[in-house]
Amino acid sequence: MIDHLALQVADVDAATAFYTRVFTPLGVREAMRFPTPAGPVVGLSGPDGQPRLWFGPLEEDGGRPVHLALAAPSREAVDAVFDAARAAGTEILHEPRVWPEYHPGYYGVFFRDPDGNNVEAVHHGG
Repeated sequence: MIDHLALQVADVDAATAFYTRVFTPLGVREAMRFPTPAGPVVGLSGPDGQPRLWFGPLEEDGGRPVHLALAAPSREAVDAVFDAARAAGTEILHEPRVWPEYHPGYYGVFFRDPDGNNVEAVHHGG
């Protein structure tokens, strides 16, 4: 069900160092890192190598919305989630599309939940 979770933190490097140090016995390690205008975004993985816990810089307004991604079994399921979110009248952040900057075949839709959190449905197909 849960594909990945992203948290906004005051210091991405400090959070990354803490989690990788404390959870090393669980196989937690830095799997991905990419720059953004606001600072680095880092994905941590467990033994499977799939980034599932992400850290990003705080938003400028100091808000801390959570990013929650749920796994979808197909692109059609992602599209159906998009249709349901749009019908519910929620703010659509990004319509469904391929996100090659994440990895080949990454297909996702992003929108806000009623509390302003960034919610995603994602399919990792080829």
